[in-house]
Amino acid sequence: MPPVQEPEPGKYFYCIIRNPEPCEFTTRGIGEQGAIVHTINYKDLAAVVSDSPMIEYDNSRRNMMAHSAVLDEVMRDYTILPVRFGIVAPSAKSVSEQMLQRRYNELDKLLRNMEGKIELGLKAFWYEDVVYREIVDSNQAISQLRNALVGRPAEETYYERIKLGEMVEAAMNKMRESDVERILSALKPLAVDTRINSVITERMVLNAAFLIEKAREPEFDQAVQQLDTEMGKRLIFKYVGSAPPYNFVNIMIRWDKK
Repeated sequence: MPPVQEPEPGKYFYCIIRNPEPCEFTTRGIGEQGAIVHTINYKDLAAVVSDSPMIEYDNSRRNMMAHSAVLDEVMRDYTILPVRFGIVAPSAKSVSEQMLQRRYNELDKLLRNMEGKIELGLKAFWYEDVVYREIVDSNQAISQLRNALVGRPAEETYYERIKLGEMVEAAMNKMRESDVERILSALKPLAVDTRINSVITERMVLNAAFLIEKAREPEFDQAVQQLDTEMGKRLIFKYVGSAPPYNFVNIMIRWDKK
């Protein structure tokens, strides 16, 4: 029986920072052995990596947390350009030549743009019962139709119920637009850039990321707290601070085959 072939050694890739000197970090890298996290350097740029076999990592909670833990430590002292989860380079030479050297000007510019900035995330969700009650109370046509359906059999009121659903959906869309406009009018002026991502449930009103100057984080925090005070009876806010700027940095990587 032929021996089992071991995966080729490679470098698991976390992020890029500005640092001319080689260094190591205390957080252990992804994988069973907990490899030492270190840098590969070129001029004043550095790739943060750890030794890894050339394998595809599944996005388990353990692996994702290991990846995030490294970024959390590096972010404490450096501006970072995050690399998406699961990128493994064929070798240290590939990282140095194909990323740091070949794309130096691009990466240098991105780091300058991100210097002193952080990403903050905000998701807003409705309390469904509160919103539905507001819609019924404020819309006479919806209220009358709903009341007209009470106690009548479903087969008799099929089309009327469809109409009611359509009216409620239209009213919810209008309310969502109004709530989003109110939230963004308070927060966008404090941000350098804003990304609006897709809402993924009917309850979700807003799914946004904000790139802000780190010095303005307390001011942004206060603005979110004020929105919660004003809109908290209708909305639940989920606020995530100081995240890697994934929404504002998109580094595409394709390793040359040699």
